[in-house]
Amino acid sequence: MSRRAIVAVGLLVVLVLAGAVSYVASDSPDGLNKVASDTGLDSKAKDHDVEDSPFSGYQTKGAGDGFLSGGLAGVAGVGVTFLLVGGVVWAVRRRSQSALGAEGDPDRSEDSADSREESVRR
Repeated sequence: MSRRAIVAVGLLVVLVLAGAVSYVASDSPDGLNKVASDTGLDSKAKDHDVEDSPFSGYQTKGAGDGFLSGGLAGVAGVGVTFLLVGGVVWAVRRRSQSALGAEGDPDRSEDSADSREESVRR
């Protein structure tokens, strides 16, 4: 199986999980929020600057249905994460390939010269 096929299947699985599993996620606070609430630390909490964003609170504003709202927020989060990580991987690979080309990997340059020579003979 090719690398692209593995990435595509993995992305599809993650998108399905993000869309479906987000509906059954617990509304109860996690451990850190629970401790902050129990000890009174949350009394100093302030609303953050993006409280009015379309996906704040793990819900999609404008989507009336709870399942659809949470699912869309989950899928959007996976999509944004995939694009960011994919962009970083692409940039790093591009940079490392250009560094190899500039330095001139002797083993690689001989192989590519041999393969070019063979293709010319054919």
